[in-house]
Amino acid sequence: MEIRETHRNKYTISTDKKKLDLLSIHKFLANETDWAKGIPIETLKTSIENSLNFGIYYERKQIGFARIISDFSTIAYLGDVYILEEYRGKGLSKWLMSEIMEHPNLQGLRRWILLTDTAEWLYKKFGFNKIPKPELYMEKHNPAVYSSPKTNEVN
Repeated sequence: MEIRETHRNKYTISTDKKKLDLLSIHKFLANETDWAKGIPIETLKTSIENSLNFGIYYERKQIGFARIISDFSTIAYLGDVYILEEYRGKGLSKWLMSEIMEHPNLQGLRRWILLTDTAEWLYKKFGFNKIPKPELYMEKHNPAVYSSPKTNEVN
């Protein structure tokens, strides 16, 4: 997939995996989020390797991240979105979301999925809505997966 990069003043958004600061991303996700608390770095590496990633940088410092899991024809899942706290309030999250939604390989999809309990106001601006029929939605969720031994048992 072609690497895309855009610039605004001293900020850059890039899909180049080689530019990602894995330690910075890991530090934030493993320590500052509820959804990926304690994620092992090897698990993060695998998730990045198998996703379309968007890094956001101030000069060369990684200050934000988002990734897309997709088949690039019918569906995309938006996850691990963040901007470091000291860079929030500058319109960077809106710019990041615009870059994601305008990516040429993410056009014409039937469905986008996002799970969030923060920044609902941001995602609504990009067409995300609450699930209209939550009774159709099912999931298998293990919120303690990173803090307990791995298991695939079905109870």
